[in-house]
Amino acid sequence: MGLVHIPPLSSRQSAVPAQVNATTHVDIVLFNGFALPKVAALIEIFHKANALAASQRSGRARYDVSLLSAAGGRIASSSSVFVWTDSVDSHKGTSDTHLMFIAGGAGAQEARCDERLRNWLRHRHPFSEIVHPIAEGRLLLEAAGLPSRYCPLLRSGSEACDRGPARSQGDTPAAVRTALHIVEEDLGPELARQVAESVAPPHKTPFSSSVARSGAPQVSEKIMASARWLEANVDRPISIDDAARLAAMSERNFLRRFKNEIGMTPSDYLLRARLNLSCQMLIESRLPIDKIARRCGIGSGGQLAKLFRKYLATTPTDYRLSKEASPSSLS
Repeated sequence: MGLVHIPPLSSRQSAVPAQVNATTHVDIVLFNGFALPKVAALIEIFHKANALAASQRSGRARYDVSLLSAAGGRIASSSSVFVWTDSVDSHKGTSDTHLMFIAGGAGAQEARCDERLRNWLRHRHPFSEIVHPIAEGRLLLEAAGLPSRYCPLLRSGSEACDRGPARSQGDTPAAVRTALHIVEEDLGPELARQVAESVAPPHKTPFSSSVARSGAPQVSEKIMASARWLEANVDRPISIDDAARLAAMSERNFLRRFKNEIGMTPSDYLLRARLNLSCQMLIESRLPIDKIARRCGIGSGGQLAKLFRKYLATTPTDYRLSKEASPSSLS
C-alpha cells in the first residue's frame, strides 16, 4: 500500500497573473473505501488545465482543488491506495466559485452515517455551482437530504443548466465530461481539447461494450451504482448479495432487475469487467500475466488463460503481442 500526497493545484499557478474572482475552488469529497479512478481523472483534468494555462501565461481562470474528508488525514481508497485529505471543517468559507464532486465507492454506505460530513454538505451545498455525486456518492447527498446539482455548462447562462436533480439517468453527465465542460467554458475549447487528449480513456477491448451497458439510458440509478461498484471491486472477492444490499434490494429482485436492465446477470457482468480490466492491463502495462490475473480478481495466470481461450480464442500473451503489433487497433 502506498501513500499518495497530492499537493494543492493552486501551487502550480504562480506563473499565472491573478485576476479578481478568477479562482475556482473544486472540492472533492472522499471517505475510506472511495473509488480512486474517477477521482484521479478529475484531479488530472484540473491539474493539466492549470499547467497549460500557466504555460500560456493566459491569466485566465485557475482551479484550486481540495481533497476533503470528515476528519482529514489519510484516507484509503477501495484499492488500498492512501491519499492525504484536509478536514471539511477547515473548508467552510463560501467566497469565490465552488464546485463539488463527491466520490463513489463501497465506503459511501458507512460515510453516509457521518454527521460531521452531512452537516458540512448542508453548509456548502447552497454555495456550490454544481454538486456532482459519482455513483454511490449520491448516498451521502440523500443522507443529508440534498439534491444533486448537475450543470455541465457553467457560467454560460444556458437554460440547459439543471439546478435540481437530473430527471433521468440519461440526463446525468459523467463527472469527467462535466469537468471538461468547465475547463472549456473557463479557458476555451482549444485548451480543453489539449486537456482531454492528455486524459484519454482506456483502450477499448472486446469486453468494453459489455461494461458500457451500465451507462445506457434505460438503466436505473440503483442498478447503475451497483454495476459501477462491481467494476470498482473486481480486485477482491465480492458476492452478489453485497451488490444487492448496495442497491437496497432483495437478492432475487436485484438479480431480476439487473438482468432486465443490463442484459446479463451480475456474475456475468463482474466476469466481463474483470476480463475488460485484464485486457487493458495487458495493453498498457508490462506486468507479468499472473500478477495481472490477481489484480483483476481472476486468481492465477492459468485461470486467466482458460478464460481468454474460452471468450477470445487466444492466450493473454498472444493478445498482448497482437496489440503491440497493431497499436492503432481499438478492439
